[in-house]
Amino acid sequence: KRGGKGREIYLEKREKILDSLTNFIEIDLLRRGQRMPILNHKNKSHYQILVSRGKQRPRADLYAFNIPNKIPEFPLPLRPEDTEPIIDLQALLTNIYDVGSYDLKIDYTQKPVPELSEKDATWADTWLRQEGIR
Repeated sequence: KRGGKGREIYLEKREKILDSLTNFIEIDLLRRGQRMPILNHKNKSHYQILVSRGKQRPRADLYAFNIPNKIPEFPLPLRPEDTEPIIDLQALLTNIYDVGSYDLKIDYTQKPVPELSEKDATWADTWLRQEGIR
C-alpha cells in the first residue's frame, strides 16, 4: 500500500493477473498508505481480503473487516472442478502468535503504529486489559 516503485510494480503485476483467468487473492492487513484499487467499491474498513476467481471476473468477493472484528474466513479458489477449502486466517495467526510467544515479545504499553482512532484505541485498551496483557 505504500507509495513508490514497489507499489507501482505490484499494481502492474496485479493488473496482469486480473486480466487473466488466474485466480487471485489479496490480503490487505496494513492500515497505513493508500488502499488497493477495487472497481466500483468505496470501502472504508481497516482491512480487506479480495477473492477474485478468474472465470467470474469482473465479479469478486470482498471480505472487509475492522480492528475489533475477527478476520473472516474465506474460500481459496482452486480449479473449477475442485472444492474450495475455507481458510481460517484468524486461527492461523492466533496459532503463530501463541507458538511464537508474541505476548511476551510485544510491548503492549506502547501505542500501535500507525495510531488507532480514539474509538479503536479505547476498544483495544479495554480488550488488552480484559486479556490481562495491559
